[in-house]
Amino acid sequence: MANPSLKSAPFALTIFVSAFLLFQVQPLIAKQVVPWFGGSAAVWTTCMLFFQIALLLGYSYAHLLTSRLSARQQMFVHIGLLCLSLASLPIIPASWWKPSGGEDPLFRILGLLFATIGLPYFLLSSTSPLLQAWMARSGSGTIPYRFFALSNLGSMLALLSYPVLVEPSLTGKEQAWSWSSGYFIFIVLCAFTAFRSAKSAVPIATADSPSPSASQYLIWVSLSASASALLLSVTNHISENVASIPFLWVVPLALYLLTFILCFEGSIWYQRTLFLPLFAVAIGTLAWGVGKGLADLTFVQQIAIYAACLFVCCMVCHGELARTKPPARHLTGFYLMVSVGGAIGGLFVAFLAPYLFNAFYEFPIAIATAALAVLAVYFKNESIPNSLKSPRQWAWLASFFLAAYLGTYLYGAVRDSARGAVYLGRNFYGALLVSDSGKALDPDALRYLTHGTIDHGEQFLDAARRREPITYFGHDSGIGRAIDELRPHGPIKAGVIGLGTGTIAAYARPFDSYLYYEINPMVVDIAHKYFHYLDDSPTKIDVALGDARLTLERTAPSNFDLFVVDAFSSDAIPVHLLTNEAFHLYWKHLKPDAILAIHISNRYLDLGPVVNQEAAALGKRAMLISGNEDLSSETFASDWVIVTSRQSAIDHLSQFSTSIDKKPKLRMWTDDYSNLWQILR
Repeated sequence: MANPSLKSAPFALTIFVSAFLLFQVQPLIAKQVVPWFGGSAAVWTTCMLFFQIALLLGYSYAHLLTSRLSARQQMFVHIGLLCLSLASLPIIPASWWKPSGGEDPLFRILGLLFATIGLPYFLLSSTSPLLQAWMARSGSGTIPYRFFALSNLGSMLALLSYPVLVEPSLTGKEQAWSWSSGYFIFIVLCAFTAFRSAKSAVPIATADSPSPSASQYLIWVSLSASASALLLSVTNHISENVASIPFLWVVPLALYLLTFILCFEGSIWYQRTLFLPLFAVAIGTLAWGVGKGLADLTFVQQIAIYAACLFVCCMVCHGELARTKPPARHLTGFYLMVSVGGAIGGLFVAFLAPYLFNAFYEFPIAIATAALAVLAVYFKNESIPNSLKSPRQWAWLASFFLAAYLGTYLYGAVRDSARGAVYLGRNFYGALLVSDSGKALDPDALRYLTHGTIDHGEQFLDAARRREPITYFGHDSGIGRAIDELRPHGPIKAGVIGLGTGTIAAYARPFDSYLYYEINPMVVDIAHKYFHYLDDSPTKIDVALGDARLTLERTAPSNFDLFVVDAFSSDAIPVHLLTNEAFHLYWKHLKPDAILAIHISNRYLDLGPVVNQEAAALGKRAMLISGNEDLSSETFASDWVIVTSRQSAIDHLSQFSTSIDKKPKLRMWTDDYSNLWQILR
């Protein structure tokens, strides 16, 4: 008789490879897609929604295949689909999926992902439950649920290896071709395993394995949905309010997968006596964070706290799932319910919330729902009279109710704060808040535009001060000095990526012309309705709606005297606006002796060396001009890099500039390659 471990080895290897490819493709394809849609964190959330829907379809397919067809029929159907999926390779998105500008990106992103990786991702997602079911019928004696932990280990290794090993080493096309090669190897492995499984199939014992009840199905869905909603809510919150750094998106997902590994590897890791009290603390801490209670902490501290809380919450949700997993006969049904819950959480956060709410209500809702779901599961699986005998049990119960109440209270707090806003709106690109610091009669009163916790522009309410350029755009800032240098030489034709409140328009003169490029239609409406920089300008200010790079690619050269890159997704410039191709495109629209001004103010990334390298490649001079904070004039500290070959501008601006740090090992950023690790502060 064959050794059980050897008999199960093909299953284990195929499951591991499929899981690795499944989660390696997530950051890989997202990085290719993000530049086309403005670099927003919402693009990653939409990608996550697609992955969860595809996972649900894959698990549904595995459940139907194993419950409706014979072993031989399953083999033929699955191998046939695997061969058909080869037509999707290599996984490089077609350029015609690029948006034309102004439309809602959500459905276009979903369509792009379906066309590019739909069938391969669907088949990869079905592999773990399908092969576990095949392994259970093979009579190998191996516990199939432990391979769910192996699957998640492969997934986590794929996620963690991408920003550390893959992204710094390979271009986007090289990544796509490497992944496609790995997928071909997976097809060979899976076909071999399917053939062996069909030959060795034995009936699964059905004794003592009653079908799960409706309430049990509901518990599985609720726990999975709670963990999924928390995962996406924490990711959104980090991106909007802490740091919009793309490789941070994988950290919450990696922790989410780690909890699956620990909970399904065995019963030793998840201990209720430890994790239930920690869960109550974590829920309360997350609720406190929603209420801005963590805003004064450093970037690293906030990330660490949110990551720890997410880990504890997912550990409890997935630990309770593992405690209630059914016998192998109902394995695919169990996984199907887990994927249904994951999809529900993803649909709520990524699809419904942006259209139903005008603020980020989904985070406090997810917090309260997770607390109530775990509380309900606890009392369903425990005898209430016995559960409440000890003071510790009463403490847990009180903590859960307090946490649930706190989440509900915070929902009300967010709602009430929205009532006091001048304007609060939300769409695919995030939530924007317009608020005032005082009354219009106060000469120092200000109107603010914020995105998350990031200030995206201000204006004095006093009519006499409305045209003062403030915040990052004062006369002592890099952009202020660049414009002052150009003014004596005649009319200025300027292009600006990123509208915000339209502050740069304060510099416009009647004979100047300014063209803004703005991807978010809500920002355009806000700039006209709630701020006055555009409408008070002595010259007409034009706005081109859509992603700036795509718009610039489609239009004839503009002969700008000045081009400004001031596009921020929360607190970070989208990477695709800083690549070598982007700089060549800018200079296609600039006069040879024009000025390119790049706003690089950032708490976490040192973008100066990147811009300096791009400038040198074009034979231009790059000068870093740092403006100081001046509260009396409401100007902020800012960092601008001025790029030009105009000698008079170099002579004038160099007296205000400081040296840009050089990074000898920094590789040129292109549309195919960028490495954020190298420029972390």
